[in-house]
Amino acid sequence: MTPQPMSTPTVGILLVSHSAELAVGAAHLAAQVSGGTVTIVAAGGTDDGELGTSAAKVARGIGEAEHGAGVVILPDLGSAVLTVRAVLEDYGEAEGVLLADAPFVEGAVAATVTAAAGGDVKAVAAAAEEARHVRKL
Repeated sequence: MTPQPMSTPTVGILLVSHSAELAVGAAHLAAQVSGGTVTIVAAGGTDDGELGTSAAKVARGIGEAEHGAGVVILPDLGSAVLTVRAVLEDYGEAEGVLLADAPFVEGAVAATVTAAAGGDVKAVAAAAEEARHVRKL
């Protein structure tokens, strides 16, 4: 079932992981929280299905996640950050695309909640980054 387009676009979220399965799983979890109202794109693994990050998947993911309100990107590990930064350099000055320094799963959920509530790209990125301070115990 495809979610109905909202009258006001929401910020899209791009999850970049070394593992396709991890990216898809985190996207699935976050999508459950939003009830399907937020576009969450998984860009995990290499183009040939191995562990690693793919600049091509990141670039495609930005396009898939963008629906007029911006995109927040959450990478899992250090080299994924480097891949995203390289893509963003090639992408040019994309004011509506922000790289969040956030925990991967908790950040994805917090970003999704804020995007679903109508937060702008800066608020969504800030919510993802604030997730680092939420205690579990």
